[in-house]
Amino acid sequence: MTADKTLSVDEAVAVVSDGMTVGIGGWGSRRKPMAFVRAILRAGVKDLTVVSWGGPDLGLLCAAGRVRKAVYAFATLDSIPLEPHFRKARETGMIEAREWDEGMFYAGLLAASIRLPFLPLRAGLGSDVLRLDPGLRTVESPYTEEELVAVPALELDVAYVHVNRADARGNGVVLGPDPYFDDLFCKAARHAYVSAEELVSTDGLLEGTSARNLLVDRTMVEGVVVAPNGAHFTECPPDHDRDEIFQKAYAGTAKDPDLWQEFSARYLEVESEAAYQEAVEEDTRARAVRGGEGAGS
Repeated sequence: MTADKTLSVDEAVAVVSDGMTVGIGGWGSRRKPMAFVRAILRAGVKDLTVVSWGGPDLGLLCAAGRVRKAVYAFATLDSIPLEPHFRKARETGMIEAREWDEGMFYAGLLAASIRLPFLPLRAGLGSDVLRLDPGLRTVESPYTEEELVAVPALELDVAYVHVNRADARGNGVVLGPDPYFDDLFCKAARHAYVSAEELVSTDGLLEGTSARNLLVDRTMVEGVVVAPNGAHFTECPPDHDRDEIFQKAYAGTAKDPDLWQEFSARYLEVESEAAYQEAVEEDTRARAVRGGEGAGS
């Protein structure tokens, strides 16, 4: 019998508890599993270590005071170069930060995905990465006597990723131009969950595409969440673009605690993902009537 792994977004984040290490897929402000992030915020867990190619996922969790430590290679909103809420948390010392070279970050995920304690790499040598992260070590190659960085495995308690299509068994397809690393997040984690813009039959997964876009397979994940617009406000092409108006309004809340509280109350302190999506749709309709900008109605 075919296993049906579908569940709700709140059921998928029920495995997260205080102090866990959470991996979040996507890349900057692209194809982020934002429905999961919002559910984590509703769940109230704290003291998290967040491992991410950072975007608004990291920023939202920092702004809400849920992050103890961030492990990242960058934190960006793409059209806005530096994630402002992350920047505020970093500059004020609210979080512990472990910032690695992108190659090192990839190697850490890869090591965890293949159950190795570390992988040797040249990236990081001769840079301030080793000075700023005294926990990193170097090793000598037994073959060439070359000094290499021993990048430790980025082992995750749980990982969340978002794709365009998935079937009920947990196979997931990415149709956009950035199919990067979500498979490693899943394989590096003890528990992994995928959300999808659309749930399709297994036979329909590869319609109009090829097997190389099958980024996530059923052996990697424990659960599947159907989440249309679940990457909002990040992009998830070809299903939807980044909501630049919403993102600009979100970024502006980093400058004013009152604006953040208003944003949080309207979009994050709601009872469900459906309530969030309804608020976003109300704003979209209101903007169409006014012909103006602004995320709020």
